[in-house]
Amino acid sequence: MNILVINCGSSSLKYQLINSESEDVLAKGLCERIGIDGSQITYQPAGGEKKVTVSPMPTHTQAIKLVLDALTNGETGVIKSLSEVGAVGHRVVHGGEAFTSSTLITEEAMKPSKPAMIWRLFTILQTSSAYAPARS
Repeated sequence: MNILVINCGSSSLKYQLINSESEDVLAKGLCERIGIDGSQITYQPAGGEKKVTVSPMPTHTQAIKLVLDALTNGETGVIKSLSEVGAVGHRVVHGGEAFTSSTLITEEAMKPSKPAMIWRLFTILQTSSAYAPARS
């Protein structure tokens, strides 16, 4: 199974696509200066050249869209479609009172009253059936 691992900061988004069986990193990169002039995405497929592209990223929503586009790019992408991603992991530094330990993203966890970053990220990813919330 391929797992997309994401770590969002206030103006950055680091990511890796990992094959969980082999533990190989299929691709990795970084979106920098989100919400700031001069935003750029760095994308590097395993064994491939690192590519840096300057692109406007007013929000983390735009940043994750650029990441997904890079991963599925016909020339340099490492997957053909988002259906090849079986899970998404997101590091949350502070879940406040809502999340006090590791949390499975369920319908309840995705309610808008929960932290905005998780809500925005999974709202984007839900457009693909591969990212429907886990059912417990």
